[in-house]
Amino acid sequence: PPKQWYQRRVAITAGGQSFSDKEFNIQKKQFSEILQKNNFSINNSKVQYMRQASDFDNVLWGLVNFKHHTLGFLKDRGYLITSSVEMQDTGPETGTLVVRGFLRGQGLDPDQLLHIPGQGHFRISRIVTSPDPFSENSNTGIVYEPKNPASLDMECEVNEMDAEQTWPTEEDYEQAEEAKKHIKRVPKGTSAYQAVWMLSDDEEEEESGMEDEEDSEEESDEEVEEEEETDYYKDSDNYDVHFDAEEEAEEMRKFREACEDEQFPDEMDTPIDMAARIRFQKYRGLASFRTSAWDPQENLPRDYARISQIRNFRHVRKSLLRQSNTEKPVQAGAHVDIYISEVPLSLRDSTSSTITLFSLLPHEQRLSVQHVAQARHPLSTGTVKGKEQLLAQVGFRRYVVKPIFSQHTKSNKHKMERFMPVAGNFVASFYAPITLTESPAVLFKVEEDGSVTLLSTGTLLSCDPDRVVCKRVVLSGHPAKVNKRSAVVRYLFYNREDIAYFKPVQVRTKHGRRGHIKEALGTHGHCKITFDKPIQQSDTVLIPLYKRVFPKWHFEYF
Repeated sequence: PPKQWYQRRVAITAGGQSFSDKEFNIQKKQFSEILQKNNFSINNSKVQYMRQASDFDNVLWGLVNFKHHTLGFLKDRGYLITSSVEMQDTGPETGTLVVRGFLRGQGLDPDQLLHIPGQGHFRISRIVTSPDPFSENSNTGIVYEPKNPASLDMECEVNEMDAEQTWPTEEDYEQAEEAKKHIKRVPKGTSAYQAVWMLSDDEEEEESGMEDEEDSEEESDEEVEEEEETDYYKDSDNYDVHFDAEEEAEEMRKFREACEDEQFPDEMDTPIDMAARIRFQKYRGLASFRTSAWDPQENLPRDYARISQIRNFRHVRKSLLRQSNTEKPVQAGAHVDIYISEVPLSLRDSTSSTITLFSLLPHEQRLSVQHVAQARHPLSTGTVKGKEQLLAQVGFRRYVVKPIFSQHTKSNKHKMERFMPVAGNFVASFYAPITLTESPAVLFKVEEDGSVTLLSTGTLLSCDPDRVVCKRVVLSGHPAKVNKRSAVVRYLFYNREDIAYFKPVQVRTKHGRRGHIKEALGTHGHCKITFDKPIQQSDTVLIPLYKRVFPKWHFEYF
């Protein structure tokens, strides 16, 4: 059997002998446009045209020498496409599932867990080699039993005493001092402010690589003619048959919120009936969103006690993938019977005789915070708000999650996006099992009628709970009186206590001026602010505040 499973498509056309060369080129261009309009992917391969007798040999030669690609999430693990499925030793709710088929990929260890799509992960009770229907010299009857099976627990046990604070030890002080040390070579005479904006050699190489990729993508883009407008509303009499007024009102509300967020990003009016120091008590001000420190271990939610974290994810992933490529007890290509214990009886009624099983690498059954880099699909329409229930397909696993969206940057802090961005790349974060292999990631939206709509596509970024996603709120005020570098600002606060509370926070304007609150004037929230340069009367005074946000706890296999 083949070691890897990958679906490829090739476009081949025949005919065209009656056309002239000029007409034939026009037909080729129209055929390519049809493929693009219907979103038919041919894996970056050229369309094969059989117009003459010699073209037939060229097509055969191209098919024979077709380059095969492997899937990243399959090449480092074993998997099996079953030829028969049987349920044995059934109990009240579970039973032993016996599957038969050819083992593919990297082989299988009885201690590994098996994942059944839509059901979850299960333990192997034993593996027995069975007769190969295509070979007479196959070894049969060899039994492989687990010696040290992996745990089925997805969540960690919550210890209530972990939240108790203790006095820092000497090791904590040493780790804090080492974290502060960051040596960067800069030209002589460079100030500390200039050194922050200078990139190191590694960062410059990454920046240049990204620029080269963007240039190549722009050069490879071809101009596509605009589609002719089609009349989709010929039957106007029955247009309102399937119209839902409540759904239309909800979509309009989200659309207006998204438009307002795009025009005035993160701006919020200071509440009049509630003190700002209470309304925004979980927020903090930052002198610089890029360089200001933020401890990823502070003020964590209770859900973080239930998940697992891998320190230095990239290094651990390379080490575990290196171990997975070692020789397994059951080699790939063997025809085996796998006995899977404690499988729900509902699987017997919901599946056919053919299912696909995947082996899990160490720790891949544990829950963590998964981050996937995404880009909105061109055919996707509608507004998607953060923490809305979506369907995620990451590699061979599919589950229902409620993600949050953030910007895809290289900083140690990432700004949250209230809605799924329509253009550009972004990151979706949600609670999901750890995935060590490089895997594609796709997000869908499940409609009320059960249909699925594609939203975005991308790839797995990391599984790191320490990735800080910050929600920004910008309080705005307007200068009432201006005197060169100082101004009296109103509508920013509505009482003296709020002004005293937010006095240490740096203030900025839409025209780039920066300043600090000097004093409060009166009892109605007016304050005097001094700026670094003269300010204009038409400018707007802003105070940006930040707080860390976390995904909403929701996970179930789909």
